[in-house]
Amino acid sequence: MYKKTVLPNGVRIITEEIDYVRSVSIGLWVGAGSRDEREEYEGISHFIEHMLFKGTKKRTARDLAESLESVGGQLNAFTTKEYTCFYAKVLDEDMDLAIDVLSDMFFNSLFDEKEIEKEKKVVIEEIKMYEDSPDELIHDLFSEYVWNDHPLGKPILGTVESIHGLSREKIMDYLGHHYAPENLVIAVAGKINHEDVINKLAPIYGEFKRGGIRILEGTPKGQRIYRYNTKDTEQMHLVMGVPGLGQDDEDIYPMHIINNVLGGGLSSRLFQEVREQRGLAYSVYSYHSTYVDAGMFAIYAGTTPDNTQEVVECILNEIQKMKAHGITADELVKTVAQVKGSLYLGLESVSSRMSRLGKTELSYNRVISPEEMVEKLEKVTLEDVKRVMNRLWVKDKLSIVMMGPKGHDLELDQLFDKANWH
Repeated sequence: MYKKTVLPNGVRIITEEIDYVRSVSIGLWVGAGSRDEREEYEGISHFIEHMLFKGTKKRTARDLAESLESVGGQLNAFTTKEYTCFYAKVLDEDMDLAIDVLSDMFFNSLFDEKEIEKEKKVVIEEIKMYEDSPDELIHDLFSEYVWNDHPLGKPILGTVESIHGLSREKIMDYLGHHYAPENLVIAVAGKINHEDVINKLAPIYGEFKRGGIRILEGTPKGQRIYRYNTKDTEQMHLVMGVPGLGQDDEDIYPMHIINNVLGGGLSSRLFQEVREQRGLAYSVYSYHSTYVDAGMFAIYAGTTPDNTQEVVECILNEIQKMKAHGITADELVKTVAQVKGSLYLGLESVSSRMSRLGKTELSYNRVISPEEMVEKLEKVTLEDVKRVMNRLWVKDKLSIVMMGPKGHDLELDQLFDKANWH
């Protein structure tokens, strides 16, 4: 189902032909994110994402905004810690237009100094908005504290100070080094023909030269921390977590099962116990962030400050139960079915298919199909789940970050003892 062509300069083009739809989704996936930013460049990946929408040699910012909307299409982008994606979705008859617009942005953006100064204000407002959302901010703080000075711990948006310090010179330097052929994957899914796509893209992307080989800073070591941030909020926001798994770790599939059972949805143990049974929180969930060589397994909850200790006790107890007893055979079967259903339902979205192509090709140098994921999930045993749970959730590795009003610090050692943690 997937076809891949590598152009002479190293650009990878990967497609999936879906004959029964009328749409096409195209993504330019660049291996450049906040992890690639050295000191004084923090936030530049995300800032460049913004600037590619601010005008080219032949299109104004308004022209770019209207270009695909005028034919009912979509044009957007996002930045993560390890990559940036610019994407479009249009009817198959408008594919040439989408390619032209994305390519114009990629190669011909002006990076006008007046627009740079204007966009600094916009991004700083975005940072302030984020800082006013404690339920989002606390996750960045958790990564920052645990991973200390490592780039993976830095916020994707940068800081007010780092954004003020950006210049056109820095932007062009970063662009030249990171927006390179070896760092670019073009993913296309929908009503297309692979050879036709190659014939359209190769003349545009086949000869450009920039930068060199991507070199990531070493794996973050992390540190165990307990941090209480005072903020005038109605709720106490807390994240507790442990170092997780990198993308190539053999235990990644048992970890997916654990995450789903522990806090991955409405039927998860944490949701049922903390919210449904005790009514202690509106939002409680777990998640695993996976990167090339590292990961973070964390749990979030937002609660009334007076209930903080009970919520933490409850979470620790649920973790300890899973460490001691694992999960049931019924939970394993249901979780595999749930993940399988989610994966296959995602195939009904052309954009999701494109994202799978781009993300896995950029990260693994190959496409990982839903069938391969399901096959590996179905091989996970109850013993695997219990082993990985005990590998990850160790007392000496657990960190907790809290954010809320004064006067609600916790005696963690007492809580650990009460939950029989070891």
